[in-house]
Amino acid sequence: MGLANRRFKFRSGFGCAVVLLLWILLLPIAGAEAPVYGYRVINSYPHDPEAFTQGLIFHDGQLYEGTGLWGRSELRRVDLETGKVLARLPLPRNLFGEGIALVEERIFQITWQSGRGFVYHRDTLEPLASFRYPGEGWGLAFDGRRLIMSNGSATLLFLDPRTLEITGHLRVYDGQRPVTRLNELEVVEGEIFANVWMTDRIARIDPHSGLVTGWIDLSGLLADKHRQRRVDVLNGIAYDSATRRLFVTGKLWPKLFEIELVAPPPQDDILRMPWWP
Repeated sequence: MGLANRRFKFRSGFGCAVVLLLWILLLPIAGAEAPVYGYRVINSYPHDPEAFTQGLIFHDGQLYEGTGLWGRSELRRVDLETGKVLARLPLPRNLFGEGIALVEERIFQITWQSGRGFVYHRDTLEPLASFRYPGEGWGLAFDGRRLIMSNGSATLLFLDPRTLEITGHLRVYDGQRPVTRLNELEVVEGEIFANVWMTDRIARIDPHSGLVTGWIDLSGLLADKHRQRRVDVLNGIAYDSATRRLFVTGKLWPKLFEIELVAPPPQDDILRMPWWP
């Protein structure tokens, strides 16, 4: 074999090795999930441990809460600082309450398996109207134009708040993987935040593409000392756009938390190896 051929073979082999090495290093990144954010607790507040939280709204200094369970579902107005229920409206005993959303002076509430929703006056909780929708109702939010509804699948539905007709849908993915069990919803600075049922995670969803741009891991948020009685899963997101405060709680939790998100480390820090310059 000539010298030129040996040099060509060496260079070709070296080039392939470099490409293979880069492929091995970059493959986990290409297929990785969206970045995971941590949290810092800013404040904690009392929360009714009998409230099976399904929907949460913060408006003008007060919380509005939709609760579930057969025979115990309600719409409530709650004082944030004390957790005291200021007003409540029980749902019919054959309905299982789910998410709520605020549109100007109206509160919308959906139910689990009955396909029935209700509209109330924000200040008095007086019933104003009812509506129907197909399938199950889980979470509900308002983005300034549309109601956004989850049903336990990976697909969010958009509803016109005037006619309550379905106007579109959004399929939610983390990379190539559909994200199912989307539950309680909140719109935060243009993003859709969604509890994922039976997990301690909240998905941050791009409302245009449906891609998950990040995860919020709330593991350990409720301390063991508050789990001495029966509690259920994380569920309930409320955002105060005036002060940019984020509140979260869970079903039957005795505490409601104001949290601040902690960003994950920069990607180049994650990739840096000891032998890299």
